Amino acid sequence: MSPRTHWFQRWLLPGLAFKAVVIGGGYATGRELASYFLPSGPWGGLYAMLLATAIWSVVCVVTFLFALRTTSRDYRTFFKHLLGRFWPIFEIAYIAAIIVILSAFAAAAGAIAGAVFGFPPLAGALALMALITAFASLGNDAVERLFKYVSFLLYGTYAVFVVLSLLKFGGRIETAFAAHTPTTGWPLGGLTYAGYNIIGAVIILPVTRHLTSRKDAVIAGLLAGPLAMIPAALFFIVMAGFYPTIAQQVLPSDFLLGQLGLPAFRILFQTMIFAALLESGTGGVHAINERIAHAYERGGDRTFAKPMRLAVTVAILAGSVFVADRVGLVSLIADGYRWLAYVLLAIYVAPLLTLGVWQLSRPAPPTLTEPAA
Repeated sequence: MSPRTHWFQRWLLPGLAFKAVVIGGGYATGRELASYFLPSGPWGGLYAMLLATAIWSVVCVVTFLFALRTTSRDYRTFFKHLLGRFWPIFEIAYIAAIIVILSAFAAAAGAIAGAVFGFPPLAGALALMALITAFASLGNDAVERLFKYVSFLLYGTYAVFVVLSLLKFGGRIETAFAAHTPTTGWPLGGLTYAGYNIIGAVIILPVTRHLTSRKDAVIAGLLAGPLAMIPAALFFIVMAGFYPTIAQQVLPSDFLLGQLGLPAFRILFQTMIFAALLESGTGGVHAINERIAHAYERGGDRTFAKPMRLAVTVAILAGSVFVADRVGLVSLIADGYRWLAYVLLAIYVAPLLTLGVWQLSRPAPPTLTEPAA
């Protein structure tokens, strides 16, 4: 492994993987930004984003340090060390969270298929699920390559989008930020948004196997917050030019692309969103596969083969498509995500910043062993 690649995997890959989980569903489409940031106005939304970024970075630093200290590379091992015999509480919440999140991804893919190509929503959802199945069944290396290459497409497309939008909507954006709009409620918006998305720090534990020191964990954690939020902040600034009407759009991204009036770029941007949904969904399913593989292979010569990964992936995604078809994107983000935030703050963030920090402050044991199953 070259020094450059090694540096990328230790410091940047965790943040890019975290971004991959965070950006799916509503962030990529703008729906989450409309739900949790726009109600506080242009400036209040940016304050909420800064708060969410700080929370992400702090929790990611402590999570990565704790994972390094306890050699936890999957969420089951992590929570056995953090919560002891109460670790199954997180397992139950995690499975429910993944179903909600993947359902939002499926609903978003369906909405894109309908808005751009006129296809039935179910067609877009099934296409996304098929691609997630293909990547999630291939294992760690394929998933990490997906995180890397989709990141290039994502950051590049957002950069072009922002430049084009500033050229066309610059006056509207300036007017929106100059107006005296109430900023009330931004702390709750930032905390809620950070709360349900912070599950990404646990989902990406498999990529923390590249961390070699506490310094790596701290740098990777500090970078994770900004890497995940910068595209959202740029997107939000453009959305602010159409505040408050854009808050009612199911797909704010498609609304803005329509205002730009560039059909070719609209297709490119929606392709990027679809790719973002793919990497996000793959990250969530991959975490479950890694947890099952770790338990299945412990203490024996058994291997969690690709057909087994495929079966688990199909089972999870089938349930997600069913929920997406019944509930819809707006309701999943407005209601499902909000309750998810409260649960994760209670069973993950609060124990991590108390019990986890306490464990990290104690001298490291001479050898680290995983708690008994």
